[in-house]
Amino acid sequence: MKKFTLALLACLLVFFSGCGQQQNENIVIKVDPLASVKTLLKGYANGQPLRSEVTSFPDYVATVKKVDPAKAEILEKGFAEIQKPGTNVQAKAKELLAKFE
Repeated sequence: MKKFTLALLACLLVFFSGCGQQQNENIVIKVDPLASVKTLLKGYANGQPLRSEVTSFPDYVATVKKVDPAKAEILEKGFAEIQKPGTNVQAKAKELLAKFE
């Protein structure tokens, strides 16, 4: 009986010794707001036509404005020019992309 009790205590000790306090780690991932803008502009520079994402242009501008208001202003003007009828979207996207590289 003593061996059984000692074995049980040893098992319990091993089991509960691994149950210390857990540490919560907060992982912060910084995302460059210009990364998605650059990806979008690269698509246009490669000949992709304007699609429904133009409705999100103000959101892109607002996100960039939180980090860099000057670049957001350039982006806002560039997006406005890209949407004008008759604009060479590919050339304008390349020009705008060069300002953010």
